[in-house]
Amino acid sequence: MKKTDDKFDLPQGTLDLLIMRVVALGPIHGYAIAQRIQQISREALQVQQGSLYPALHRLEYRKLLSSRWQPSETGREAKFYELTSRGRTHLKVETENWARLTDIVSLILEGTLEGI
Repeated sequence: MKKTDDKFDLPQGTLDLLIMRVVALGPIHGYAIAQRIQQISREALQVQQGSLYPALHRLEYRKLLSSRWQPSETGREAKFYELTSRGRTHLKVETENWARLTDIVSLILEGTLEGI
């Protein structure tokens, strides 16, 4: 993970998890997903379109998200995404896996190096 000016590159595999978490809040279009991630992360994460839309298509292909076209807040048609029931289950499992992984990494990073 590279840090530049308080902005971070996402570790591989975390973008899908973040997208699903944002979409879990309710139907939302792609641009708004990127904005929400940026806002929630206090501007530390910026998801580029070149990463966001392939991830959305991948999640939809895996049947974790569904989509439909409808007018956005600007009145223009936009593709809105929602979590499927399969997506909700996957989000729960991946969130638990992420929590376990961060706990393990913290143990290693915060542990002493005695005996090495």
